[in-house]
Amino acid sequence: MIWLTILAMAAVVFGSRYLFLEPRLPVRLSKNTLAFLSYSAPAVLTAIFAPIVFIRENQLDLSLDNSYLICAILAAFLAYTTRSVLLTTVLSMGLFFVIH
Repeated sequence: MIWLTILAMAAVVFGSRYLFLEPRLPVRLSKNTLAFLSYSAPAVLTAIFAPIVFIRENQLDLSLDNSYLICAILAAFLAYTTRSVLLTTVLSMGLFFVIH
């Protein structure tokens, strides 16, 4: 049953990707839909990192003892100043290992 579920979900994901990536298919999204979908990646990433950065021991932690928060602030500053994904990632990881 588990394998059937995995295969079914793989087929659903493949089908949904194939419809939009195959250039010979006449499926086109409107500008409003594309604008709406442009917010999905930041929303998903925020939903993933916010609990990791802001919550410690099931409570909101905004103190300077929270190394995740300090590193997230530094990473945001690096991303804003350098505008380089690779440099921001490498420096942020290095800072995290030093601070944590």
